[in-house]
Amino acid sequence: MSTLLIRHARVLVTMDDQRREIADGAVFIRDNVIEQVGLTAELPGHADTIIDATGQVVLPGLVNTHHHMFQSLTRAVPAAQDAALFDWLGHLYPIWAGLTTAMIHASTQTAMAELMLSGCTTTSDHLYLFPNGCRLDDSIDAAQEIGMRFHAARGAMSVGQSQGGLPPDRLVEDEAAILRDTQRLIETYHNSSRHAMQRIVVAPCSPFSVSQDLMRESARLARSFGVSMHTHLAENSSDVTYSREKFNMTPAEYAEDCGWVGHDVWHAHCVQLDPAGIALFARTGTGVAHCPCSNMRLASGIAPVRAMLDHGVPVGLGVDGSASNDGAHMLGEVRQAMLLQRVGYGPAAMTARQALEMATLGGAKVLNRDDIGALSPGMSADVVMFDMEQIGYAGALHDPVAALVFCTPANVSNSVINGRVVVRDGRCVTVDLGQVRERHNRLAGELVG
Repeated sequence: MSTLLIRHARVLVTMDDQRREIADGAVFIRDNVIEQVGLTAELPGHADTIIDATGQVVLPGLVNTHHHMFQSLTRAVPAAQDAALFDWLGHLYPIWAGLTTAMIHASTQTAMAELMLSGCTTTSDHLYLFPNGCRLDDSIDAAQEIGMRFHAARGAMSVGQSQGGLPPDRLVEDEAAILRDTQRLIETYHNSSRHAMQRIVVAPCSPFSVSQDLMRESARLARSFGVSMHTHLAENSSDVTYSREKFNMTPAEYAEDCGWVGHDVWHAHCVQLDPAGIALFARTGTGVAHCPCSNMRLASGIAPVRAMLDHGVPVGLGVDGSASNDGAHMLGEVRQAMLLQRVGYGPAAMTARQALEMATLGGAKVLNRDDIGALSPGMSADVVMFDMEQIGYAGALHDPVAALVFCTPANVSNSVINGRVVVRDGRCVTVDLGQVRERHNRLAGELVG
């Protein structure tokens, strides 16, 4: 057994049941599980590895509930810079048709490194197109190499333009083949145990790219194996119009009709979720991945997150694809979540601590986990540290926890995932970032041309 001690934190943010914030706090870890949390003076003074967190805010690893990591290859593509969702997809689908297995692997590691450096320790990724032999296995291999806790979502598109869908026909798959491969992935990779590093999610892409039959069959498959389900819903007004014209239902009604509500389901965006939809999600425990940067980038609107939280809807944060956000800074997403709710609903709509709670406990609940999102005995050893001695925090140490959100987002000084140090002194230690970046830029150039 190995032990790790993080001690002398300026503030230790527990996110436990009492929401304790401990000055001169410490965390004692044995193997991959937190064993003790409290004052430095009260915890063991020795461990196999000791991290001095003097001057740092220590908090649970942040949880990213929605991403499309392959899109980091197409950040800031000129043709798609100023488009709303459907036009944006129309510009990018033809480019993404050129994806290769090497590109999936490289983009996954680039996205995960960016997330890890920004305070994220657990991430979901929604991969929904598989041209040229690409497989979700390529993402899973990349995650295992870099050391990220990973919920790999097997996405799918099955309704092409010839059938009234949005994607080109060459990017859709046969529905029976989709279900077979999804079952293969669950049987090969899914780990339902506490502290699991790898889980599989059933994730048809969206109402405008898959059939009702696939939605229903996917739900049956997921529940037969006890795995979570994820898709896009009510992202913008065009999304709502499509649902009404195609199915004669609101997006929330459509989700319920297909069996896509419950504690094992979370939907991305929900910018246009109506009051009846909010009530449905609250009643059924259906989760939402809020993606503020992407929603602003594509001019989709301001999601009614304050109303969702007030009604008891589980809400986590997602950076979304790095072509609709062009960045994947998890702490930055926390800040934007707070600010955007204030733009829409007033200065008291969201506090800094409420935003941090969405990124920790909220994300854990959305992913249907009880072992991440807080620093307390028995929880997974996912811990991040931010150095408050940086110039961007000067003058903000009256409340260093709030400063993390109000001030310019910083990168972590140290990060621990599953008891393993993955970032030390601001440097990722599990992969060579220089090589990752060079490979990624080369493949991005080949893809976009």
